[in-house]
Amino acid sequence: MGRGPSIENRKSAEDARRGRLFTKLIREIMVAARGGADPAGNPRLRMAMDKALSANMTKDTVERAIRRGTGELGGGNLEEVRYEGYGPGGAAIMVDCMTDNRTRTVGEVRHAFTRAGGNLGADGSVGYLFRHLGIIAFDTGDDAAAAESILEVALEAAADDVVTEQGVTEVVTSPAAFEPVKQALAAAGLKAARAELQWRPATTVAPDGAQAEALATLIETLEALDDVQAVHTNAAPPPRARA
Repeated sequence: MGRGPSIENRKSAEDARRGRLFTKLIREIMVAARGGADPAGNPRLRMAMDKALSANMTKDTVERAIRRGTGELGGGNLEEVRYEGYGPGGAAIMVDCMTDNRTRTVGEVRHAFTRAGGNLGADGSVGYLFRHLGIIAFDTGDDAAAAESILEVALEAAADDVVTEQGVTEVVTSPAAFEPVKQALAAAGLKAARAELQWRPATTVAPDGAQAEALATLIETLEALDDVQAVHTNAAPPPRARA
């Protein structure tokens, strides 16, 4: 009978995952800070800081990332780049990266696609299949009154849509309206469980069997790359690599 991973191995894996997350969060803060070091006038920076602090990053680390991004400290020469392509089962994939070396990054991303039997495409090859949206989600459970309150405030604040399914109420906005709608909901005393900008697919595909497993492995490989910030796919449900 096989033995599961040791406590030490599990802790090492968790530390590595946390380290990768912090690296991504720091890079997002650095790039966002180029638009201004004051989060009150820089919604992207405010959102990046909120995500970092929610992940238990220290305020000192956040402040250092901001100073690096504004050029006060060194190491802020990152650029944003997106790669697009198709994975196993015809799933569309967008890979958002922040890098100081495009040649290295595109090589690593292309290698991951090729190994999985996918294809890295040209700019715009799959982007048209996604919509950029603000999502503000609330855990409303069976509380119809709470969902109704969210609906009223959100629509008054010019949200695009409000959808309640399986105990979760999602407020959908354009990227431009995301911050004002989020602030209006907070001002009304409504506490969101999650608030973020997302790329959501307009249509989905559903790979199965070996293709679904290969797609899950590809996405896991891409997410583990140092330069990758986020991976978006139109596969539904979201693929998971076999444990």
